Amino acid sequence: MDPKPYAVVHFFAGGTAEQYDASIAAVHPGPGILPAGQTFHAAGASDGGWTITAVHESRESWETFRDTILLPRMQQGIEGGFAAPPVETVFEVYNLAP
Repeated sequence: MDPKPYAVVHFFAGGTAEQYDASIAAVHPGPGILPAGQTFHAAGASDGGWTITAVHESRESWETFRDTILLPRMQQGIEGGFAAPPVETVFEVYNLAP
């Protein structure tokens, strides 16, 4: 059975565009370039903060990115980045339209 896409939604209470820009610069390979295994990325201001939605090729792809890039980099501290961990929602994608 093929792996199913896996979605991750992060909400940063009180988050800003400037914090997002600093954080993404620290964990993405370059401007406009998604990390390996990530197929979709959207972010924007939301009620009370900042929301990021990413879709990965599979749960394993997400866990690899999270464990080898995202968490280690956040634990080191990202100057100007988000000040606190997000509220996280994850789900296996049932339907992904282009």
